[in-house]
Amino acid sequence: MQRDLGSFPLPPALRARLVAAGFQTAQELLETGPCGLSKEIGISKEEALEALQVVRQECHNDAARTAGGSGATRKCTALELLEEEQAQGFIITFCSALDNILGGGVQLTKITEICGAPGVGKTQLCMQLAVDVQIPECFGGIAGEAVFIDTEGSFMVDRVVDIATACVQHCQLIAEAHQEEDHLKALETFSLESILSHIYYFRCRDYIELLAQVYLLPDFLSEHSKVRLVVVDGIAFPFRHDFEDLSLRTRLLNGLAQQLIIIANDHRAAVVLTNQMTTRIGQRQSTLVPALGESWGHAATVRLIFHWDNSQRLRASEMCSLQLSLRMQMVLK
Repeated sequence: MQRDLGSFPLPPALRARLVAAGFQTAQELLETGPCGLSKEIGISKEEALEALQVVRQECHNDAARTAGGSGATRKCTALELLEEEQAQGFIITFCSALDNILGGGVQLTKITEICGAPGVGKTQLCMQLAVDVQIPECFGGIAGEAVFIDTEGSFMVDRVVDIATACVQHCQLIAEAHQEEDHLKALETFSLESILSHIYYFRCRDYIELLAQVYLLPDFLSEHSKVRLVVVDGIAFPFRHDFEDLSLRTRLLNGLAQQLIIIANDHRAAVVLTNQMTTRIGQRQSTLVPALGESWGHAATVRLIFHWDNSQRLRASEMCSLQLSLRMQMVLK
């Protein structure tokens, strides 16, 4: 963090402003934050966020190289990677068909994007996951905590109370059926109050607040090491208004995606995003596709697309990788 600012890949004009304002090291810059930096050197908040993202990414790369010694490139076998994947764990959804198609549930260290029209159940699933991530290990859970970043004001605490109450009752029924000591002991602390107290809620009203919150999230997660789920509901809403410079929007979204990938890997957390749908107009017909464009579509490891077919709610799944695209569809009861 003591690296000189002159060594970062920043525009020369911006470096000159930083030096003129008295900034010398990365630590000084990162401690200022986007709003403070904007005022200090007279640039827009968007430019300040972009500069901080560059500096933070470079610092993260430096830390990775230092941890890895002279051989910064990680070397391992495919078997070791498989064992790591299998040991990461999942957050169950309480929909057996959905859990099966995801290989056990929403996987830790991965980014899952949930897309769909309004009212199809995106926020509902996110609230369910914020409860399910806290299920004790003896009941098949991972005993974690959740961060819920709300950009649309869709978070309904009354609904979370209903979900949490049902989850506790479900675990109580399991404990009564098996009468195991670890089940009964876990239920002493697994209650409605404990579930609600371990969902950390942040309300972001525009893309500046969202980017700043995600930028500050690693520090929060370091202080709350049990967090295993980060929800951003929804990712598209702040970026679909008041943007004249689309190239800037693309750069900010790319930086946001990189930051979320780092959060998922460094803190062993599942990152779940919700995305809106937009209309793509073709030569013969129009189709609904996830918002934010094709480049954003590569940010998530798994993309779930919810849609209605008459009275049935369906879900399509994309498992995204460099050379594999697996599409599945199922009925959600």
